[in-house]
Amino acid sequence: MLPVYLLIIEPFSTMKQGVLAIKGVKLLANCLYDKIRTNKIPGPIFNEWIKDRWWENRKKMYRFWQTVLPGEHTCYGNTFSPHAQLPVGHEDFLKFLQLFNSSVDESFTGEKARVSRWRAAKTAEMFEKK
Repeated sequence: MLPVYLLIIEPFSTMKQGVLAIKGVKLLANCLYDKIRTNKIPGPIFNEWIKDRWWENRKKMYRFWQTVLPGEHTCYGNTFSPHAQLPVGHEDFLKFLQLFNSSVDESFTGEKARVSRWRAAKTAEMFEKK
């Protein structure tokens, strides 16, 4: 059975595609955050922080990744501030990137996928340094 949020989103092609349209961003974010929620690193940190607000938070995640990835600017404000107090370390950032890259590789291919992996790495690097 598909998670509820996947039933709400328009169906996606089973063929690998480029990350650009909002449908691609949603597919990637859903895959990524499903992995994070169930992974021992950094799952407990996210689960403690977000609690039962995963669906509400996904909408913010969609806007964030739609802005960071090759897409359109839909996220405004200070995206770092809400994350500043999270107890994350280098190992957490490495695991996050591993989960992100595997999520990209499961559904996307080509230059846009490569750029998405690069932009996510730069975003993680920036967050880790703050």
